[in-house]
Amino acid sequence: MSALKRFPQYLRDIQVDIEGHARDYGLDFFPILYEVLDYKTMNEVAAYGGFPTRYPHWRFGMDYEQLSKGHEFGLQKIYEMVINTNPAYAYLLEGNSLVDQKTVMAHVCAHVDFFKNNFFFSRTNRKMIDGMANHAALVRRHMARHGMDAIEDFIDVCLSLENLIDPMSLYIARERVEEEPDEDHPAEVPRLRAKGYMEQYINPPDYMEAQRKKLEEEKKQQKKRFPERPVRDVLQFLIQHAPIEPWQRDCIEIVRTEAYYFAPQAMTKILNEGWATFWHSKIMTERAATAAEIIDYADACSGILATAPGRLNPYKLGVELLRDIENRWDRGQFGKEWDDCESMEVKRDWDRRLGLGRQKLFQVRKLYNDITFIDEFFTLEFCLDNKFYSFGFNERSGNWEIMSREFRKVKEQLLRMLTNRGQPFIQVEDANHANRGELMLRHIHEGTDLDLSYARDTLPNLYKVWTRPVNLLTRVEGKGKVLRWDESGYSDKSAEYPA
Repeated sequence: MSALKRFPQYLRDIQVDIEGHARDYGLDFFPILYEVLDYKTMNEVAAYGGFPTRYPHWRFGMDYEQLSKGHEFGLQKIYEMVINTNPAYAYLLEGNSLVDQKTVMAHVCAHVDFFKNNFFFSRTNRKMIDGMANHAALVRRHMARHGMDAIEDFIDVCLSLENLIDPMSLYIARERVEEEPDEDHPAEVPRLRAKGYMEQYINPPDYMEAQRKKLEEEKKQQKKRFPERPVRDVLQFLIQHAPIEPWQRDCIEIVRTEAYYFAPQAMTKILNEGWATFWHSKIMTERAATAAEIIDYADACSGILATAPGRLNPYKLGVELLRDIENRWDRGQFGKEWDDCESMEVKRDWDRRLGLGRQKLFQVRKLYNDITFIDEFFTLEFCLDNKFYSFGFNERSGNWEIMSREFRKVKEQLLRMLTNRGQPFIQVEDANHANRGELMLRHIHEGTDLDLSYARDTLPNLYKVWTRPVNLLTRVEGKGKVLRWDESGYSDKSAEYPA
C-alpha cells in the first residue's frame, strides 16, 4: 500500500472548526484521526472495508479492481470513509475541494456520533483495527503451513455462509439459563387455582396424571434432539460441532467475528446515513460554508440525494424522515389526538409549537435501527408527500415497473427489504437428522420464497464443512420442499412445512 500523506495544517484547522460546530449542536463523538489518501490508496483501503490490513484473499483484489475501474471511467468517486473504532479513523481523498473536505468532516462527525451512541453499535469491538491485523497474521500462518490454495478455498466456503449469523443475539437472550432438572423429581403440571372442596373437579386427578406423563415424554424427546432448540447462529453451531480441522475452525471464527462487526452497519444503513447527511447539511448551511461556497456545496449535495428510478437512496430516505420527525415533534404532530384525527386538512395546519424536535432526533439516534425507524416513522402523510411507490418485476410484460402507490404495500416492501438485512432466516433444526448425523436446516418463511439458485450453490459449501449430507426445509410457492446435498450431488423433494 502506498505511503499515507501527512495531514496538512489547513485541514487540521478545518477539522477543529467543524468539530466545534458539531459539538455546539450536541453531537458527541470519539476522537477522529484523519488520513489524506490519493485515489489509488483510497480504493485499496475501501477494498479492505476501510481497514488498512485484512486477511489475504482474492475477493479484496476483485473489489479493488472494480473500484479502480469505476473511478477511472468516471462512474464513481469515494469522498470519504470512516470506521467504527475508538479513536475513529477517517480518510479524505487528496484533491477534493475545500468545500468537499468540510462536508466530509461534518459527515464523519455525525457518523462517529452515531457509532458511539446508537444502541446497536454498543457491543461492537472498538479496537477492531487490531482485531483485523490479528486475523491477517493468523491466516498467513495457516497459509505458510497448509498452503495458500487450501486456505483461500476454505475461506471461499466460509464467506458463502457469513450471513448465517444471529445479529440480534448480542442484544437478546434467546435461551434462558435453567438449572439442571432433578431426574427423580416428577414433572410438575400447572394447576388451576381452586378452593379445597373444588380441587378434584377443577384439577381432576386422572387429567393431571395424563398431563404429567405428557410433559415427561416431551422432556425425553427434547433430550434426544440435537440441538434441543433451533439455533439461529449457524456459524457458531458449525464452530462448536462440525468435524473440522483447527485451522478450518479458525477461518470460520474469523469470518463470523467480522460478520458480527459489520452487522450493525447493515442494520442501520438508512438511519446512519440519514443522520450524517442531516448534520452535515445543518453544519454547512448554518455555520461552516461561506457565501462563496454555498453554491458548490448545494451542487455536491444534490448528487448525494439524487434518486435513480427504481432504487432506494438511503441518504435521501434517511434525511427526509429525520427532517419530518423534527418538524412533527416541533409542531406536536404525535400522540393520541394526532393519531385519531382523520382530516388531512387539519393535520397540515397542526402546530402546537412544542419545540421537541431536536430532543426526539437524539432519542431516535440512540435507540432505533432501520426496521424500527421505518416501522414507526414512515407514515401515510410522509409517503404521500414524498411520492413513494413499490417497484417490482412484471412477469407478463417482462419489465420492471411501478407496482403500487398504496401506502400499506409500499411500507411492507420497505420493511421486507430491511428485515434481517435482506437475508433469509435460516436455523439449525436437527444435527442428527434421520439418526444418520445429517444436518437439517430450516428456512423460516416470512412471505418471500428462498432464491433457489443461491441455495443450490450454498448447500455444497455447507456440506464441505459438515462433511455429511445437509438438508434445507423451505417453502416454494406455498408448498414445503427439502433441498438436499450429499455424495451424489443436489436433489429436492416435497415435504410438509410446519405451520
